[in-house]
Amino acid sequence: MTSELPQPEPHLLIVDDDARLRELLRRYLSDSGFRVTTAADAADARSNLASFAFDLIVLDVMMPGESGIELTQALRRDGRTPVMLLTAMAEPEDRVNGLEQGADDYLAKPFEPRELVLRIRNLLQRAPATVSRSREIGFGGHRFDTIRGELYRGSELVHLTAAEAGLLLLLAKRVGHAVSREELSASFSGNVRNVDVQMTRLRRKIERDPRFPRYLQTVRGTGYLLKPD
Repeated sequence: MTSELPQPEPHLLIVDDDARLRELLRRYLSDSGFRVTTAADAADARSNLASFAFDLIVLDVMMPGESGIELTQALRRDGRTPVMLLTAMAEPEDRVNGLEQGADDYLAKPFEPRELVLRIRNLLQRAPATVSRSREIGFGGHRFDTIRGELYRGSELVHLTAAEAGLLLLLAKRVGHAVSREELSASFSGNVRNVDVQMTRLRRKIERDPRFPRYLQTVRGTGYLLKPD
């Protein structure tokens, strides 16, 4: 079952180890009409990327641990989400290197916030498939957007935690087939008990009667499955 939903605002991931700049960007971009998630480093970004699909990633180059360039290279191996690099290194060779590693745009610090917004919008317009295409699975009056990792009840967005969205996304990728609790727990870097807790919470948000689930079913001896309409 597929259907069109009102187009939500583009979802951006902002990755920067500078907490002050990160918060300023979150506020400014939110006020500019974007949905914004922030991450303090590459590991934090990967955690978010495991649960959500983003329309664009704004990525600082110089971070402790895995650099922005290294993360860009990894992202390019896995997909084509637009990446904008932010850096204090403004030499031409630095810009060329960033673009050669797969970045779609490059903005030197300090920058004018309005220019950042314009560049983001230009990148989104150049990648219409990333922004507008969504694969939705329908069940019980709900629609789960597997591209954005968002759940809707009718046209209303249902709030999901990162763990809940990640669990639902893993089940949606194997819709109609059982996924073991061990496989689900490995994806959350947690334990099997944590999967059960998240499933209980998710059922409360989806099922008419969580005690007798229709859509998020338990497969005895195996794990769980998502059964669509």
